[in-house]
Amino acid sequence: MQVIENLKVKEKLYIEKLHNNLTVMIVPKPGMKKKYMIWGTNYGSNDNKFVIPGEQEITEVPNGVAHFLEHKLFEQKDGTNSLDTLTALGVNANAYTTNDHTAYLFECTDNFYEAMDELMDYVQNPYFTDENVEKEKGIISQEIRMYDDYPEWRVYLNALEAMYHENPIKIDITGTIETINKIDKEILYKCYNTFYHPSNMAIVISGDFEPEKLLEEVKKRLIEKSPCGEIKRIYPDEPEDIVKPEITQKLEVSNPIYAIGIKDTKNEIDKRKMVKKQLGMEILLNLIFGRSSKLYQELYKDGIIYGEPSLDYEFGKDYAHVLITGMSTTPREMYKIFKESIRKLKNSGINKDDFERLKKMIYGNYVREYNDVQDIARMFLADYFKGIYSFDYLEEIEGINVEYLNQLLEEVFKEDKMVLSIVEN
Repeated sequence: MQVIENLKVKEKLYIEKLHNNLTVMIVPKPGMKKKYMIWGTNYGSNDNKFVIPGEQEITEVPNGVAHFLEHKLFEQKDGTNSLDTLTALGVNANAYTTNDHTAYLFECTDNFYEAMDELMDYVQNPYFTDENVEKEKGIISQEIRMYDDYPEWRVYLNALEAMYHENPIKIDITGTIETINKIDKEILYKCYNTFYHPSNMAIVISGDFEPEKLLEEVKKRLIEKSPCGEIKRIYPDEPEDIVKPEITQKLEVSNPIYAIGIKDTKNEIDKRKMVKKQLGMEILLNLIFGRSSKLYQELYKDGIIYGEPSLDYEFGKDYAHVLITGMSTTPREMYKIFKESIRKLKNSGINKDDFERLKKMIYGNYVREYNDVQDIARMFLADYFKGIYSFDYLEEIEGINVEYLNQLLEEVFKEDKMVLSIVEN
């Protein structure tokens, strides 16, 4: 096994690519009682158009298949549900789908290997029938209707709709009632066989383990699969401009909810530059609108915003954007003041003392993630599918300076790339 050590947090990553090209990552935590396992596939809601290895024709599937597959994998041929089986073992099990990956996981203190048996069994043995697929459509339709009425989800999706013309990032992960009704067992098997191949997957385990012994336990539970070629994913060309500057939706809310979106078309191909940009954006967003910022203090004191906004820089294979979300009594007034503060910051430049303080805070946040097996496992999996080792953040942060942040401020925070999404009564 390859061992990657980070002396800053005194942690080791043991990593092995098996003969079937499955990547296994183990982060030992000696003395820790909690254990966490996550098995993910590099397949999310954005992957609706692709060429299956060995074929020439493009395959296009309805929106929502990745999420539908995640739901269906728990159902077993004998009528049991693996989620129930895992719960009965006393482990906390779950699964989730994002735009770029799907993951199955559990956390426990006891019965780790019994839980591993179940997880590795259901992920490798799909069971789809006409009947159970039809039944699931009803369950997911209810989930879709629930999210349609969920203000925080609508304000987020609407911001993406306002930013993106073609990119599938703007599509709801669950799909729509119309699109999921087009899903059948043949589509599910086709997507499963394409994307759930070991070469497109990774396992991350963190806890008190001897890595070599644990790796052997993983290998014992793997089903042999023949080698698979590269999946060609097809994404539409996305114009650089936004769709519209403002989008509003009426829903029952106690106070208006807002999302400021800033479309960023400068995706970094170089992995180190990608990590550096992510870190730079985290520092910059906290500097602009974090709890200690002048903008936050003024807006909060004047009663224009409620509480600290959520500050995110999201990026993937073919998209990148800023999202700032929160509650405001007057979102348009807040947005106007936000843009004015950006202009002033560009003119004055970033204060070095503020920068140093926030850089230390962000570094401390990354270090703290290594105290929790869940944070470790989920972080290493998501980063791996982006081509990044999570240790990279701890190394790259040292190279970030005020000049770099001023450069990001000019490049990303452009008013013609900004959108405002509002959900109000």
